[in-house]
Amino acid sequence: MSKAIFEGLVFDEHNHCAPVAYVGADPTYVIIEDGFRYHVDAHTVDEQIITTFRAQVASNEEEIGAGVLRMMGKDDLFSKAAVMSALKNIDSELKRLHETGLPTQAREYLGMMGFRVTINRHGDVVNLDMPSGTADEE
Repeated sequence: MSKAIFEGLVFDEHNHCAPVAYVGADPTYVIIEDGFRYHVDAHTVDEQIITTFRAQVASNEEEIGAGVLRMMGKDDLFSKAAVMSALKNIDSELKRLHETGLPTQAREYLGMMGFRVTINRHGDVVNLDMPSGTADEE
């Protein structure tokens, strides 16, 4: 069964968290507006968010790789090659998220860091708040 990747991080335009409900085996984000429950396909919303991630990763690949290596405490050639290969193959990793979803702890961490997605009842992402680095990191 597929999962909504950003469960708990998607909100409607009135700042209400959009719960996840399943229509058959398909996950949906539920937007309640004027008493109506709109079931928005979660994959459609998630793909919009992932597309934004892909663009940011592609434009900041070197910086992201260096940051991952710092977090790992590694600076050898093999580790750098492995990290850069993972970044180049990010599409395959992101596709797996539809099957597994993000771990609860990862979603909670993203929420604490200020990650938040606002969608309308049609499933269009109208706002995407993503955490940014601190002034010291920039």
